[in-house]
Amino acid sequence: MREQKQTYNNRASSHHCHGIENKPIELYMFVDPLCPKCWALEPVIKKLQIEYGRYFSIKHILSVRLTSLNLGSKKNYESVAELWEKTASRSGMSCDGSLWLENPISSPYLASMAIKAAELQGRRAGIRFLRKIQEIIFLEKQNVSDVAVLKECAKSVGLDVEEFLADIHSNSAAKAFQCDLKITSEMEINEIPALVFFNQRIEEEGIKITGCYPYEIYVQILEEMLQEKPERAEPPSLEVFLKHFKLVASKEVAVVYNLSINEVEKEMKKLLLKQKVEQIPAKHGTFWRYKEEE
Repeated sequence: MREQKQTYNNRASSHHCHGIENKPIELYMFVDPLCPKCWALEPVIKKLQIEYGRYFSIKHILSVRLTSLNLGSKKNYESVAELWEKTASRSGMSCDGSLWLENPISSPYLASMAIKAAELQGRRAGIRFLRKIQEIIFLEKQNVSDVAVLKECAKSVGLDVEEFLADIHSNSAAKAFQCDLKITSEMEINEIPALVFFNQRIEEEGIKITGCYPYEIYVQILEEMLQEKPERAEPPSLEVFLKHFKLVASKEVAVVYNLSINEVEKEMKKLLLKQKVEQIPAKHGTFWRYKEEE
């Protein structure tokens, strides 16, 4: 289920790339914006951040070379489409595989450079942009090989668009991306999503877990690394949650609030009647967008 690795040297070199936050645990999250399993892990990561976010910081590391190996021919596009559909029906996080049959993404690299360009405007800006990229790929079937699509993404999450467009092709973004690929290689990440947990005691081993597991497994690892039972924070009100994340799946709400999908739909319909949210139908399940007050 998980692997323990001594990663002291790798960790030191990756700190040079990413910097450190003053929390007891560091969590390196290896993602590919085109990977449906990374998308499927979103509900669990949200819950972990809400309940135990005071104990850890997350650093997103791009590992796009893994899915790019699958692209390039009609047969491969068909197999990627099939994987998307299977992952969506299993996880409840919708992703529409027909993108690969109708408007296939020719190269994942431009999207990765765009994420690194967004990160140059701050870590939170980078996280907002990554999430937006995932939304437009999995829900809207847009082609992120197109600079115009990326520009709209940047605009919608409040980036300085001119700066962003200049940074996509900059040495700074290229170096940051190469740094991510180097960390992926050093830590021997061969499957994504992958999470590597480190604590502040730098002489101790990190714990690496690849794939998607039940929420309790991640909490168990936190407990093991902290050597104590962490104090769980209560989630905010549903409306505050929606206002913060802007667009969420019924599945994300269900996981964070320990509700069934039916219970989520009932709660969301109350907010729909109050015109606080709008319903976004998806191929698998439902998404909800918070309506900003005018």
